[in-house]
Amino acid sequence: MKVGFIGLGRMGVGMAANLVTAGHEVTVYNRSAIKLQALVERGAQAAARLADACRGEAVFTMIADDAAVEAVVFGEGGVLASLREQAIHASLSTISVALSQRLAAAHATAGQRFVAAPVFGRPEAAAAAKLFVVAAGPPDAVEVCLPLFEAIGQRTFRFGDQAHLANLIKLSGNFLIGSVIEALGEAIALVNKAGVDRLRYLELLTSTLFKAPVYETYGRLIAEQKFEPAGFAAPLGFKDIRLALEAAESLRVPMPLGSLLHDRLLTLIAGGGEALDWSAIGQLSARDAGLA
Repeated sequence: MKVGFIGLGRMGVGMAANLVTAGHEVTVYNRSAIKLQALVERGAQAAARLADACRGEAVFTMIADDAAVEAVVFGEGGVLASLREQAIHASLSTISVALSQRLAAAHATAGQRFVAAPVFGRPEAAAAAKLFVVAAGPPDAVEVCLPLFEAIGQRTFRFGDQAHLANLIKLSGNFLIGSVIEALGEAIALVNKAGVDRLRYLELLTSTLFKAPVYETYGRLIAEQKFEPAGFAAPLGFKDIRLALEAAESLRVPMPLGSLLHDRLLTLIAGGGEALDWSAIGQLSARDAGLA
């Protein structure tokens, strides 16, 4: 399939590479051209302009936040102006519910199709094509995208024809991950202050009732205090929790834990943790307990 890929950050570069490996004709675009070379060497085509990545049957965007997505889609020579009729824009980004609704409406007006397909997984999962894709949008458009999703992930979950529901689900999932990180940080600080080895404690947790990737991955980061380089930087986590709370407010759903996570991430960033992985909020409990 002829597909464009816009946004070659730590997640995007792995996804684009896997599309190439799967045999798709991939045209890549990134603001920093230096990131294009490795993909070109693997068989991708480099787009000189953003519009050149929008000439195929579909274009994927994997961009950091709402403002960046708006600029890429609605800007001059952007996705909306460049996609042909009935072509598909699949947004892999974690964006707000409101922006997802706006994108769906704008593409429909232009005679194009919009699919929201945010993903669960860190950069190492993106590189290994082990992501989980949450897809929603026009059923025929999702069907067209399935071979592309299969190239970047291990399973695709479909949630109907309202694209914004996929984004809401992704935000709810990141809220749950943040809640696990905070709980792990508090529990590890509790036992560690009593002299229990952090890694031995984590081994107990992940070998018994808490044998799950989220506990294993984030528990190890907290126990080893390994927050750099960031697989998912604190400002991105803060953005996602803020968007989850925004969606909750619009739906009149109280989320007390969400408010706590908002403040914990803000504390981390305000204290100089902007470059750290968002799992570093797990270290705030140790600091609050007087541990080094």
